[in-house]
Amino acid sequence: MTAPKIHTDREYEAELRDVRERLLRMAGCVERMIADAARALIEGDLKLAQRTIDADEEVDSLEVETDELCLLMLAKRQPLASDLRMITLAMKMVTDLERIGDLAVNIGERTMALRREPRPPIADKLLRMADVSQIMIRESIDAFVERDADRARSVFVRDEEVDDLYREVTEYVQSAMHDEPDYVERGVHINAVAKFLERIADHGTNLAELVIFLVEGKDIRHQPYKHGEG
Repeated sequence: MTAPKIHTDREYEAELRDVRERLLRMAGCVERMIADAARALIEGDLKLAQRTIDADEEVDSLEVETDELCLLMLAKRQPLASDLRMITLAMKMVTDLERIGDLAVNIGERTMALRREPRPPIADKLLRMADVSQIMIRESIDAFVERDADRARSVFVRDEEVDDLYREVTEYVQSAMHDEPDYVERGVHINAVAKFLERIADHGTNLAELVIFLVEGKDIRHQPYKHGEG
């Protein structure tokens, strides 16, 4: 009787590790997609933009596979309360990661529409938005794996930086569109890219909030965050 139970326990632990590893892989994929999409836009690299669009297939596959694994574990096992929370939150996290992938694809599609237009004057701000968004995703996923709520909270301040950059970009674009009628079409695309990056950062914040709920059992969604508060 003992041998099968040991085997089952090992199998269960392997499945939990598999969930965590798939989340890490999925996060790595969307980080690369964000980086590639931003660089494609700035450099007018249509091949890199297409590579970003094509990469979404792997993200979608990982979402489906992870969801199926989590559902199978919930159906076959009787997870302890902490594991149950982890498994159900993992399913929510892959949804956020899949949406981040979709937003990176949207940036790639805008780059294709611009067709090698000159480097935008606010390129550095867009690149910074992309860089910070990648950091937010990485920190949130690492915090999830390590069950580190303080690390997850550090993500919130970065979201504020992205919001500030987004306002700066949109103000520049609106002014340029007003002063230069020929810039309107391009400005619409640049403004959309900034919005996509801002939404990616929002999903990074969602991931961090899920980590805090995993570790502390606190649902802090929709609550205003003040720097320095726990």
